[in-house]
Amino acid sequence: MKSVNVGLCGLGTVGSGTFNVMQRNLEDIARRAGKPVRITHIGARRDNPACEVGEDVKISRDIFDVVRDPDVHIVVELIGGYDTAKALVLEAISNGKHVVTANKALIAVHGNEIFKAAEANGVVVAYEAAVAGGIPIIKGIREGLVANDIKWLAGIINGTGNFILTEMREKGRVFDDVLKEAQALGYAEADPTFDVEGIDAAHKLTILASIAFGIPLQFDKVYTEGISRITREDVQYAEELGYRIKHLGFTRKTAEGVELRVHPTLVPEKRLLANVNGVLNAVLVEGDAVGPTMYYGPGAGSEQTASSVIADIVDIAREIDNAGNVPHLGYSTETENLPVLPVSEIETAYYLRITVKDEIGQMAQIASIMSENGINIEAILQKEPEEDASTVPLILLTHPVREKHMDKAIEALQGLDSVIKPIVRIRVEQLDG
Repeated sequence: MKSVNVGLCGLGTVGSGTFNVMQRNLEDIARRAGKPVRITHIGARRDNPACEVGEDVKISRDIFDVVRDPDVHIVVELIGGYDTAKALVLEAISNGKHVVTANKALIAVHGNEIFKAAEANGVVVAYEAAVAGGIPIIKGIREGLVANDIKWLAGIINGTGNFILTEMREKGRVFDDVLKEAQALGYAEADPTFDVEGIDAAHKLTILASIAFGIPLQFDKVYTEGISRITREDVQYAEELGYRIKHLGFTRKTAEGVELRVHPTLVPEKRLLANVNGVLNAVLVEGDAVGPTMYYGPGAGSEQTASSVIADIVDIAREIDNAGNVPHLGYSTETENLPVLPVSEIETAYYLRITVKDEIGQMAQIASIMSENGINIEAILQKEPEEDASTVPLILLTHPVREKHMDKAIEALQGLDSVIKPIVRIRVEQLDG
């Protein structure tokens, strides 16, 4: 039986995990694929002591040697980044090779071009590991929920941010303190911007929205807001109101278009998604036929992500001579007339923390401004005066309203002489289907 040969580009955390899992489970993988599947060529700048590479595997220091190897059928791109990875993938495609990647940034930003090239050359680009690590969310939506009209999905899709918010809630710690620990533990990079400011989650949400709704990949249209300004006081006040703060990627299809947004979100504490803690990921998907389904597990890690990489390799190996039956983004044609909505047009509820002078009549002024902008208040908490005893935090929960109306209300509230600090706004989603 003819073997399917795999070329592995990158031997870092995920690359070494992929090599080790493949070698450990060669027999099971062959039985599942219906034919032998083996790594025959590795492209890496240096060896990885975590991998015992035998003499039967060719090693190149130039990763492009792998995509030019005529004996390689599937190229696995695990180098990360944009430019070199894009050039590598496009050359592999032009050489008639199938591609597996864990690179969410590459797919989110250049996926439209890459998929077009793959279709023109009759090959497949698989990317299960690009979103939520070991969780099979791409296959879950693209294949498992194919009968459904997806209404919305919400995901905790960055483990670093979830770890930080979990520590802030469970131990009352401040953001900067937990971030330093996350960096020491290897959860966050030295420059944590991609994680804590939501860029990593926005890459993943771009991909999820495209396969959920059949729209082109549009990373540049994702509204992105990070968690660096979340305080332990906000975490505490949310708890008192029966909510937890999670950094969510959220997309919803409406009659006017598609919402694409990443931001801190209050989620009712009884929801399953509110109870996903630490570095774990979860994605909640609402379909018209099945209702809500949740996919939960490790969003990163060497062998955890390798699990998804190898699943893609096996899928391609099974159909190596007839690959490409499942469209790359799940739809044979893109959905028309579904623009991505600006954040000003989304509709959601809000948590507001307004710091005012401790004087009579403040609530009446605030209520008047909210009413003028068509905003109904659901709940109010007045906290104890702050340390200087001259100011007091007011915590408001509102009913759902268009963001542009909330923007006007916040602008008017901020203009009051009695409001002496910037107003904190966090969006609220019930996630109840």
